[in-house]
Formats: sequence, structure tokens, C-alpha cells
Amino acid sequence: MNRALRNPALQIGLAAVIGIVFGLVVGEWAANLKFIGDLFIRLIQMAIVPLVMSSVIVATGAMTGSGMGKMALRTFSWMIGFSIVAALLAWVISAVIRPGAGIDFSGGVDPALEESAGEATGWQDTVLNFVSTNIFSAMSTATMVPIIIFSLLFGVALNAYITKTGNTLVLDFFDQIQQVVLTMIRFVMIIAPIGVFCLLANLAGTVGFAVVTSALKYLGSTLLGVLIIFALFVLVVWLRTGLNPALLPAKLSEQTMIAITTTSSAVTFPTVLKSAVEKVGVSQRVANFTLSVGLTMGSYGAVLNYMIVVMFLAQSGDISLDFGMIVLGMALAILLNMGTITVPGGFPVVAMFLATTLGLPIEAVGLLIAVDWFAGIFRTFLNVNGDTFVSMLVANASNEIDREVYYGDKKVTTDALDLEKMKEQLEKADAAD
Repeated sequence: MNRALRNPALQIGLAAVIGIVFGLVVGEWAANLKFIGDLFIRLIQMAIVPLVMSSVIVATGAMTGSGMGKMALRTFSWMIGFSIVAALLAWVISAVIRPGAGIDFSGGVDPALEESAGEATGWQDTVLNFVSTNIFSAMSTATMVPIIIFSLLFGVALNAYITKTGNTLVLDFFDQIQQVVLTMIRFVMIIAPIGVFCLLANLAGTVGFAVVTSALKYLGSTLLGVLIIFALFVLVVWLRTGLNPALLPAKLSEQTMIAITTTSSAVTFPTVLKSAVEKVGVSQRVANFTLSVGLTMGSYGAVLNYMIVVMFLAQSGDISLDFGMIVLGMALAILLNMGTITVPGGFPVVAMFLATTLGLPIEAVGLLIAVDWFAGIFRTFLNVNGDTFVSMLVANASNEIDREVYYGDKKVTTDALDLEKMKEQLEKADAAD
């Protein structure tokens, strides 16, 4: 029992429930606790700019050339395609269900974000503003898109420099910055239960029971999207491979149980690899490549959830996103998934990053953090099984699915992978979960 209570996700969940009950009981007095919750959020906000800059620079600066053959092209095409579908579906579901509409912060954007939110401009000005004339000015106002573009260009230039000279001193410097900032975030997350309690108490006291219904609508929207994408995966696999989809539940059951009980793609990965080869019949060659790439690129549940977060925060502040902002939100959700923008540190950092970048109100972020354990179950379920489906589609294109294995007429054994060499990929996968 004591061990269970030390689980951070359980502590945050209990703090959220107690905070909601407390806020409903004491009413508007709970607003006095708001400053503590705001302090918790600001501690996370404080780390966003250095974390994003160092993460993007390290990710692009450390890239090495890898074979871009037909298998790689097919893998990336399927993963990017399903990620785009997930983002579009999230937007449609959020527009219909409106999960954030029950919490109305019509006061608008947090003062610290007003400048980055700005006023609506033409598309030419919007694109022009993606590039800052002064990166330090962009950093001081947390205007994230120019920061990301600068970091990408800096990382590419650094990569070229390292390739030419072999000198990794600058890359190591930014890698160390990233690790230090991540340690800062871990320190901040120690007080997460207190921060979430105060945030939810304030929400429940000022907004009322709509807090509970909004949380349920948010989780319901995510679950609905996950089920639709999963069904779409099954349909596409059936149409492309001709394999009997009725056999899939039994083949995916073991990895699904591990995924939803651990909410960790990294922990589930060995089982996913074993099932793909020994139960589904995907060749070892295809499974090794597609499933390894899928750890960091195949987070379809994360893309879906991130876009729902964008819509939730906009609706909670009664903000209407124009077409350009919606497209930018989708692009950020997909880029976060693809690893182009690497934001480790878990969901609180991702939520704050999206809010800051798009100039959305942050008052409801605490509610999303509070229920993220449940959303994490949905994300991991789709992330893990989606990778298996992509491996089946890629293997089918090169005739590398053993149909005898799939139908149980033949047995094969999986070759072991060196998981220690995949440590970074596994960590990124868990960040997406």
C-alpha cells in the first residue's frame, strides 16, 4: 500500500480528486489557493525555452545518416500518413464534442503570453513572424515558433560542422544543458500533487461541477479518437494484406495488457517485437526497423491527444482558432511525435509548450495534468498497437509476412535486440506516452 502511494501518477490523481471535492465544498474561497497552482505552472513554464532549444539542437545536431531505402520510405509514409489522420480526427472530434467548453476563462490569455498570442494577421505576416530578427527577444517573450526554427537551423549547421571537423564540444554543451533542465523539471514535479490540488480546488470553487464534466469530455474525446484510429488501422491492414482481422485481438492481447497497465511503450517494446515476429509473422528484418523507428515516430495516440489538448485549451478560454492556428496546432502535434521537436519531461511540459507556442490560456492545464494517467493509457494503447500495424503494412509490401505464422501453422523464434543501445529511443517513447 505504501509503495503504491509513492507512485507520482497516483499522488497527482488523489490530489486532483481531493482538490475538486475541496473546491466544490468551500466554493469561491478556494480561489485563494490559485497563486500556489500558478507558481507550479510558472516553474514548468520557466524551463520551456531552454529545454526546447537544447532538445531540438541536440536532436538535429546528433543526427547521423541512415539508409533511406524502400523499407524506410514505406515506414515513414505510413507513420506520417496516420499521424496526419490522427491530428485531423482530433480536430473534428474536439469541434463536435467541445471538451473544454464547460470551463470559461473569457478573461483571455495569461499576461505573460499576450505578446506571443498577438492579433490576427495575414498569412504572409504569420509566415514572416516565424523567423525572428532577434532570437533573444523571442526567448524573452517565449515566442516558440521562431525559437524552434532558429534551433533547427542551428542544429543542422552544428551537424554539418561536426561532420566536417569531428568536434562535438558544442553538441556536448547543449546535451548537458538539456540534462540539467530535465533535472530541474524532475525537481518541480515533486510538488506536482500540491500544485494540482490548488489548481483543481480553484477551478472547482470558481467554475463548479463543470470541472468534472470537462475532464470526462476530454478523456471521452481522446478515447473515441483512439478507438476510431484503431479501427481504421485494422481496416487498412485487412484491405492491404488480406489477413483475417478476427485473429488480431488474440495476437495483440499480451502487448495490449502490458501497455495499458504500465503506460510505457519502452517497457512494452520487447513484447511488441516478439509478437510481431512470432505471432503476426513479420520478418525479423522489417520488425527490427519499423518497431524501432515507431518508438519515436509512431506515437499516433500522442498526436491525437496533443491536438485535443490544443482545442481543449482554446475552448476553455473561449478562443476561436483561425485556420492558420489550427494547421499550426496540427503541425506541432505531429512534429512533437516525429521527434523533430523533442520535448522530454512528460505531459506537463508538452501541454505548457503547446499553450505557450499557440498563445492559449494555461488555467486549465492543471486539469489535464490531473487526468493524464488515464489519457496515457489511451495513448500507449494506440502507440503500441499502431506500430505493429505499420510493421504489417511495410512487411506486406515486400512480401515479408509469413502467413503460416499468422495462421498458427508454423512457429518462429525472435532474435534478441540490444535494448541498451536503444536507451534514448525508449526514453523518448515514454515521454510521448
